[in-house]
Amino acid sequence: MGGRGGSLLSLDGGIMTRSWGSCLLLLTILLALVASTDPGKNKVKVLRELKVVNASNANVKQCLWFAMQEYNKESEDKYLFQVVKTVQVQLQVTDRLEYFIDVEIGRSNCRKFSNSPENCAIQENSKLEKKVMCSFLVGALPWNGEFMVMKKQCADA
Repeated sequence: MGGRGGSLLSLDGGIMTRSWGSCLLLLTILLALVASTDPGKNKVKVLRELKVVNASNANVKQCLWFAMQEYNKESEDKYLFQVVKTVQVQLQVTDRLEYFIDVEIGRSNCRKFSNSPENCAIQENSKLEKKVMCSFLVGALPWNGEFMVMKKQCADA
């Protein structure tokens, strides 16, 4: 009985050893696959390179409106900012439309959460005057109504 029990133990030990060996082999293969993954393959493919587009384009207007909504939401200023001048707009096509928008914006005379922001004017010749140059990268799927500010960089003008 003792010999048989010993052989059972060695058989179980062999099974355990093979199981650990299999797990170790599987883990090694998995780590090798992860290590060999090319990070460049995860980049979004550019289908059409940057091209200058007209600022009066309907998609550009939607993207700029959305970017300004986000800017004003994040801004700690008490006043709304509005576009003074669109400097340049470029479009790149990837898995979405990517608009690179350079604008000059200015502090308006409308406080945030005012009832009629469409009647706002840019503050000029006053101590409240403030101009900012911004570059927005807006990703858009306009046919789905989807817009996302992917990057925003602003500096006082």
